[in-house]
Amino acid sequence: MGNQMGNIHSLETFGTVDGPGVRFVVFFQGCPMRCLYCHNPDTWNPADGQQMSAGEIITRFERNRSFYRTGGMTATGGEPMLQIEFLTELFTLAKEHQIHTCLDTSGIMFPEAVPDAVSDAAAPQSIHRPTMEQIDRLMAVTDLIMLDIKHISDPEHRSLTGHSNQNILAFARYLDQIHKPVWIRHVVVPEITFDKEELTALGQFLRTLHNVEKLEVLPYHSMGKVKYDNLGMDYRLKNTPQLTKAEAQEAETIIRHAMSIDATD
Repeated sequence: MGNQMGNIHSLETFGTVDGPGVRFVVFFQGCPMRCLYCHNPDTWNPADGQQMSAGEIITRFERNRSFYRTGGMTATGGEPMLQIEFLTELFTLAKEHQIHTCLDTSGIMFPEAVPDAVSDAAAPQSIHRPTMEQIDRLMAVTDLIMLDIKHISDPEHRSLTGHSNQNILAFARYLDQIHKPVWIRHVVVPEITFDKEELTALGQFLRTLHNVEKLEVLPYHSMGKVKYDNLGMDYRLKNTPQLTKAEAQEAETIIRHAMSIDATD
């Protein structure tokens, strides 16, 4: 590790929804998932983006450091763990500069689970996952994980993303075992995840974890459709209605209720 170059999609200097406080947000290029509602399809191809060093990114952070007194740096994407060695180098340098580090991830890169079977032609590539040693090194310089659980049902997760969720749930359990603080994110989509059985099962899973500091229920919106149009891509959820605020509140209530009771109740 050292003096590596990362493929970076973009940088955001004033992020307010990517972890605690005001954040410097690094959007990594490349993602193996093909979520039907993804609003950043321009981050999918790992070969795109601009080459940057960890030092360059830290320098950009330092220019506006006074903004980030209660925040820090967040790596998102795309899927940052696809470039785990560069990500670890960036976070290691960040910690040397006393910067709070947050990783926004799908967890798909975690190696400890059943072999991944791609079930969707939209995501034909296999995933070359890092080793547990690489994961441990990254976690040593990561203060907070924002884990985006797409669907708690494995078959439905395959339909939604093209991949199994088993590695993702295994990652969640690993984070619990190492006592790493986690914020859970869950996008609620009409006809896909806006379902009482799914939301209850998610809540029951989260109840088994002891490191969840926050739950963020994100209502589905169709603002990403413009990007698909501009890229000449078909947006498969173009006829799916947006989730209302009331429906999002209902979904969160269902999850939180399941988190607070035994599955046998």
